[in-house]
Amino acid sequence: MIFTAALRAFADVFSPAIRRVFWKVLGLTILALVALWLLVREMFVTWFGPVIETYLTGLPEWAGWLTVVAGFVAAFGLAAAVAMLIAPVSAIMAGLFLDDAAEIIEQRDYAQDAPGKALPLSQSLLSSLRFFLIVVAANLVALLLLLVPGVNLIIFFLVNGYLLGREYFEFAASRILGADQARAFRAANAGTVLVAGFVVALFLFIPILNLLTPLFAAILMVHLNKALAKR
Repeated sequence: MIFTAALRAFADVFSPAIRRVFWKVLGLTILALVALWLLVREMFVTWFGPVIETYLTGLPEWAGWLTVVAGFVAAFGLAAAVAMLIAPVSAIMAGLFLDDAAEIIEQRDYAQDAPGKALPLSQSLLSSLRFFLIVVAANLVALLLLLVPGVNLIIFFLVNGYLLGREYFEFAASRILGADQARAFRAANAGTVLVAGFVVALFLFIPILNLLTPLFAAILMVHLNKALAKR
């Protein structure tokens, strides 16, 4: 069931019907990540630059190689910080258009079912903001464990799998059942939702495509919700 839903979702992401949503999500996510990269770099240079420069200036000439090492470490740290924020940033950007994508899938593939209803804008924005803060906090833990090889990636995978599965399953379910019943429906299918969340988390490890993770996740969960409802 999950594998079938994932394959259908992957095909749907690149289908002509979703193309307009695809480009909106991708364009806004890239712009947001570029802006975030510039902001994080400026903060790093402003806060830590003078300290590092003072320390390196006091080193003897033979230790000049430390400057190169510090540059690589700083660049890697900045890249890792932005990478950890791909999931919440893309979720915020995609959140503006996920209902459009879900409606397209519902009308095309499940026309015989009752049509879903988008959440009110205020509730949708509040949910997106809450999700953003939770994912940022969780991924900061993984970032703090960056120096422990392998551990940070495992935590990143597990945390994002759980959070992404829960958030997007409830998103798809709430269009049909409402928020309260959607949470109950997720709890009743917790194991299936968790595994589906891990499939979504794997998507985060694919460069470039990971920018479309929310779109893929939302469509996958629409298909999964329909399959579970029928079962």
